[in-house]
Amino acid sequence: MSKDTFLKGAFILTLAGVIVKIIGSVNRILLSRLLGGEGIGLYQMAYPIYLLALSVSSAGIPVAISIIVAEKVALSDFRGANRVFRISLVLLTITGLLFTFILYFGAGWLVEEHFVRDPRAYYAIAALAPAIFFVTILSSYRGYFQGLQMMTPTAVSQIFEQLIRVITMIFLAFYLLPIGLEYAAAGASFGAGPGALAGLLVLMYYYWRHSAALKEKIATQPIVRQEASSKIISRIVKLALPVSLANIMLPVVSSIDLLIVPARLEVAGYTVSQATELFGYLTGMAIALINVPTILTGSLASSLVPAISESFTLKEHQRIYQRVAMAMRFANLITIPSFIGIYLLATPISQMLYGTPNAGVSITILSGGVVMLGIHQVSTGVLQGLGHTAIPLINMVISAIVKIIMSWTLTAMPSLGIKGAAWATNADFFLAALLNMYFVYRYVGFSISIKDTMKTLVAAIIMGGIVLLTYDTIMLKTFHNTLATLTAVCVGSIIYGIVLLLLGGIQQHDIEKLPKVGRKLALFLVKLDIFRKK
Repeated sequence: MSKDTFLKGAFILTLAGVIVKIIGSVNRILLSRLLGGEGIGLYQMAYPIYLLALSVSSAGIPVAISIIVAEKVALSDFRGANRVFRISLVLLTITGLLFTFILYFGAGWLVEEHFVRDPRAYYAIAALAPAIFFVTILSSYRGYFQGLQMMTPTAVSQIFEQLIRVITMIFLAFYLLPIGLEYAAAGASFGAGPGALAGLLVLMYYYWRHSAALKEKIATQPIVRQEASSKIISRIVKLALPVSLANIMLPVVSSIDLLIVPARLEVAGYTVSQATELFGYLTGMAIALINVPTILTGSLASSLVPAISESFTLKEHQRIYQRVAMAMRFANLITIPSFIGIYLLATPISQMLYGTPNAGVSITILSGGVVMLGIHQVSTGVLQGLGHTAIPLINMVISAIVKIIMSWTLTAMPSLGIKGAAWATNADFFLAALLNMYFVYRYVGFSISIKDTMKTLVAAIIMGGIVLLTYDTIMLKTFHNTLATLTAVCVGSIIYGIVLLLLGGIQQHDIEKLPKVGRKLALFLVKLDIFRKK
C-alpha cells in the first residue's frame, strides 16, 4: 500500500459521507416540515437510547477489528486477519440479537420510570429495536474492510443504508401521521431497520467478491503461526471495551440532554410542549447541522486507525507523525471556515433547511464547536490506532461531567434556557479535544502548527466578510432567503479557496494527494503560476 492510502480512503469515505448527508438533509427537511418541532422532539427522545443500546451491543468490536486486522495485514498474515473477522462476527451476532430484545421489551420501562419524560416516545423507541441486530452485524464487516484499508465497501454500504432508511422513514411518517404524531415519529424511527439490512447485503456482496483474492493471498502467504481463538477474543475485548465505552459516551451525552434539558427548561418557566420543541431545535436541528462539516474529520479518523496501527506495527514513527500532521491540516482547512460560515448565516440556514428561524440561536452558539469536534475526532483516531484506546474514553468522561454540571446549571436560568444547553455542549467538545491533543503530543510529538492555522483563519475571515456582503446584497434585491444563502455559501467557498492558495495555505503536494483528480488539478494550477514548478 502506498503511504497515502489512508488519505485516499478518507476522501472515499468523505464522498460517501457527503452523499449520505445530502440524503439525510433532505430527509431532515422533509421530516421537520412533516412532524414539526414537537414530532422531531419525540423522534430525538428515542434516537439517543437506540445509539446507547447499539454502542453496547457492538462493544467497540468494529474498531478493534480494524486495529487487529491492520496489524495482521502489515505482517502479511491474511489468514489471521480473516480469522479475526469470523470470530468477531459470531460475537456481534449474539450481542446484536440480545440488545434488540432488551431495547424492545425495555421501552415501556423507560417511560414508566420517567427516563423518557414524554410517554408518546414509547412507540419510537420500540420501533428502533429491530435495527440493532442488522447494524451490529454490519459493523463487523465494515471493521474488517477498514482494517484492510479498503474503504469502498464501507462507502457504498453507507449510501445504500441511508437511501433505503430515508425512503422508509418518510413513507411511514407520512402514512401514519393521520393516526397520530407519536405513530408518525415511530414510523420514522423504524426506517433504521430496512436501511441497515440494505447496507449489510451490500457488504456481504463485497465480501463474496473479495473471497477469491483473499484465498489466493492466504495460499501464497508465509507460514505464520495462528493465534488461538481464545487469545484473539481476549485481544478483541481488551481493545474493544474502552472503545465501546467511548462510543457509549456519545449517546450518553445525548441521553444527558434528554434527561436534563427538557426538565431544566421547565424549571426555567417553559411548558412541557415548549421544552420538547426547544429540545428538538437543539438536538434534532442544530447538532445535526454542525455535524455536517465534520464528515471529513470523521472519515479521516476512521481511515487513520488502521493506517496508524499499520505504521506502529512496522515501527515507522516518522510516517505516523506525517500522517497525523496531514490529517490535522485537512481537518482545520474544513472546520475553521465552516465555523465562520455557520456562525454568520445561522438563522438564514435554519430558515432554509428547516422552515423555521427558531433553531438559529442554538446553531449560532454550537458553530464554535465545529473546530473542536473535528480535532477531537482526528485525535481519537490517532490514539486508537496507537493502541491507547482507553485514553479517549477517560477524556470523554471528564468532559461529560463538565457538560452535566453546566447543562444542569445554565439551562434552568430563564435568561439562558436552551442557550445554556448549547454552551454546555461547546464546553464538552472543547475539553475533550484539548485533553486528546495533550496525549497526541505526548506519544507522537505532534502539535498543531500555528502558522498554518493562521493562514486558514485569515482566509476564513476574508471569506466571512464576502459571505455577509453577498447575502445582504441578494436579500436586498430579491428578498429570497434560500437564494441569498446558497449564493453566499458558493461565493464564500470560492473566495476561501482562492485566498488560501494565495496565502500558501494549500501547497502543490496537498493538491496532488487528492484521489483521481489531484495530479491534473495541481498541474493546472502550476500553469496558472499559483505554484512554482518543481
